Amino acid sequence: MVKSGVSMPEYEQTTMFMGEHQHSIDPKGRLFIPARFRQGLGDRFVITKGLDGCLFVYPRPEWAALEQKLKSLPFTKSDARAFVRFFFSGAAECEVDKQGRILIPGNLRDYAHLEKEVVVIGVSTRVEIWSRELWEQYSARAASSYEEIAEKIVDLDLDI
Repeated sequence: MVKSGVSMPEYEQTTMFMGEHQHSIDPKGRLFIPARFRQGLGDRFVITKGLDGCLFVYPRPEWAALEQKLKSLPFTKSDARAFVRFFFSGAAECEVDKQGRILIPGNLRDYAHLEKEVVVIGVSTRVEIWSRELWEQYSARAASSYEEIAEKIVDLDLDI
């Protein structure tokens, strides 16, 4: 991306998702995606089974980069094969309708226990979709150990 004739660093070219939005999923499995997230995701993007019981949502360029990284995993390792199978078998391409909604496939709704109340959060280069109940449980657990987690991360020399 070029701005005023100056090449921008790669980290500035990636859309950053942040924030938390509460929505409802309708009986047909349609979910409103916040406008700020739709802008970064584009009209078509990929949704898949995430970790911790949520769904991961990736813009196409981020999905392509992740796909390349996962292709480099050694297929001779059973853990790598299992992860790649799980991750890709749950993936689906989504398209935003005129009302800003996506249709989440039934298998993904089941996986993430999405029934009515949903939380859509931004997590840097991806969006996550959580059932409100699971998100509240996860947040409570994570909040109670937030400082401990921060101390462990500092050990990774991330300059936080």
